[in-house]
Amino acid sequence: MEKEIQTAVSKEEADKAASRMAMVGIVGNIVLSAFKLVAGLAGHSAAMISDAVHSLSDVFATAVAFVGVRMSSKGADEDHPYGHERIESVASIMLAAILAVTGAGIGYSCLQSILTGDHSAAEVPGRIALIAAVVSILTKEGMFQYTMREAKRVKSSAFQADAWHHRSDALSSVGALVGIAGARMGFPVLDKVAGIVICLVILYVAYEICTDALSKMMDKACDPEFEKGIRECVETDSKNRNIPIGIDMLHTRKFGEKAFVDMEISLDGDMRLKEAHDIAEQLHDEIEDRYPNIKHIMIHMNPAGYGYKVPKM
Repeated sequence: MEKEIQTAVSKEEADKAASRMAMVGIVGNIVLSAFKLVAGLAGHSAAMISDAVHSLSDVFATAVAFVGVRMSSKGADEDHPYGHERIESVASIMLAAILAVTGAGIGYSCLQSILTGDHSAAEVPGRIALIAAVVSILTKEGMFQYTMREAKRVKSSAFQADAWHHRSDALSSVGALVGIAGARMGFPVLDKVAGIVICLVILYVAYEICTDALSKMMDKACDPEFEKGIRECVETDSKNRNIPIGIDMLHTRKFGEKAFVDMEISLDGDMRLKEAHDIAEQLHDEIEDRYPNIKHIMIHMNPAGYGYKVPKM
């Protein structure tokens, strides 16, 4: 988390990046869906027609991600004094649900076709369907790489989830390619087997996205490396000032893509209040400068020996 937080970007830059990613996702998927639908109908490929529907679902997924990011960027107000960052986690959960439903639908139809033997009577797909599958794989993989790179740069979990939706569509097209090629070589069942494998991959990605989003909504502690970095800040400040500064308590929690930090430090009990306050205030600023994605840090001062006590259970 430490490395991620150090590269935070401004709200204006994040909003522009979200708009660009949304435009790429929506326009790209509409054009690709139309192309695959025409290729599927002309090439008599049920796999390619299903893949076109999958691409069309990405339009809705990208729209959800965009709305979630824009709403989460709103500042604090009277009803939401801590801000709206968790809305992006809600958007990620919705995208995970879309992925799960899409994957389950693909898996169910493929399994049903295998069990009933419907694949054996299917018409042999034309070459245009094969070409469309290759174009889809390259296009969707490119959209995945672009969206994931930008989403990581602006720390957007919703658009990272949307990027995985692009990747799931690329995997779906790989399945369509294998199935179309297999059908043209006399093995139509390969289409359905590949579809089931893709279903499992999509469901796993949906699970990963959902668990990550839930952890950011349930006050899960930040990564150990992040807390270690905060402790190092205190140790460095203590050495620079040549005075003992202890840490009686350090609690961190995720808040969407942000972090809250609550810390109690121990200082010499005979120190003047203003001097102790200045130390805590400077330490507060140093930590926030090092970790720009900290939403709020609270530092409480204790006289040495009167620190935080763990509550009895």
